[in-house]
Amino acid sequence: MAETARLISRAADFRATLHAWYRGAARPLPWRTAPSLYKTVVSEFMLQQTQVKTVLPYFARWLETLPDFAALAAAPEAQVLKLWEGLGYYSRARNLHRLAQAIVAMPTPPRTPEGWRELPGVGPYTAAAIASIACNSPAAVVDGNVVRILARLTADDRAFKDGATAAKAFAELAQALISAEHPGDHNQAMMELGATVCVRQNPLCTVCPVFAFCAARQAGDPERYPRLAAKPTVAVSVTRVWCEHRGRLLLHRADAGARRLAAQHELPTAEQAGLAPAAVAKGELLAQRKRGITKYRITESIHRAAPKAVRDNPGSGLVWVPLAELDTITLSGPHRRWVGEILRAQA
Repeated sequence: MAETARLISRAADFRATLHAWYRGAARPLPWRTAPSLYKTVVSEFMLQQTQVKTVLPYFARWLETLPDFAALAAAPEAQVLKLWEGLGYYSRARNLHRLAQAIVAMPTPPRTPEGWRELPGVGPYTAAAIASIACNSPAAVVDGNVVRILARLTADDRAFKDGATAAKAFAELAQALISAEHPGDHNQAMMELGATVCVRQNPLCTVCPVFAFCAARQAGDPERYPRLAAKPTVAVSVTRVWCEHRGRLLLHRADAGARRLAAQHELPTAEQAGLAPAAVAKGELLAQRKRGITKYRITESIHRAAPKAVRDNPGSGLVWVPLAELDTITLSGPHRRWVGEILRAQA
């Protein structure tokens, strides 16, 4: 493509302009202001599918409790999951825990993307980010932000079925633009540009530091790029049970080997409580909440149920937790909020 070739021919000027902007505009994030390999790894795991503003308090609490790989490796899984509570995608926490245990068993940590890819939970993007930022390895990162920037810079009109396909398509261009001397700063500058200026809707083209290199801006339609197929969504309704008895709340604890929410607590569904959803729905509606998980758009209704109606069979995962001890267990993030809201409303 002509625009791609043109951008590559101007790569040195593009890098110089981008890096000069980044030095003055970069947000003072805690993993940047006092960087370390450990901080880079923890931040990259936390930032997977999670916004910076959400991660910041979790990162601070995590570093205060588990300041290095050795502390994390030695921590019990229950503590790791409790610190992660509310960030979602808990497999990230388990993989980070396993990664720390692997790191402390090594003579030295990996320094290349290939080496990092051997560790739990580390995919191509995370491997390139860690290796470039912490180890100065010239590996380009390609996430949604970088795809958006590159698609607009080159006015790439190709249609992609999803973000992963687009990331693979732009990997070669991203690598051609990487700074061999300062790959970590380059990758962070690209991510910063995508997060703060070259945003998905209403991009701030008038203040973009690399507008002179952008074919989409010159064409007057940057929001057209990248062209990603719309994701189909599936509507799901869930009926949940709120049941209190003698100062205790009925919860469902997922099996320790479950793929999702392993060993975590949530308000039980009607089915988990041995009840028919239609019967539960006749009880008092305490709350109704909506959320999205991948392609699913979930509506969850929480109804009060009488203790005598619940069928607590062996192996059901149902547990009665004293209200005074709710802060000591790991609840999934949404359920922690919902339980708190309902208790405050009742008080």
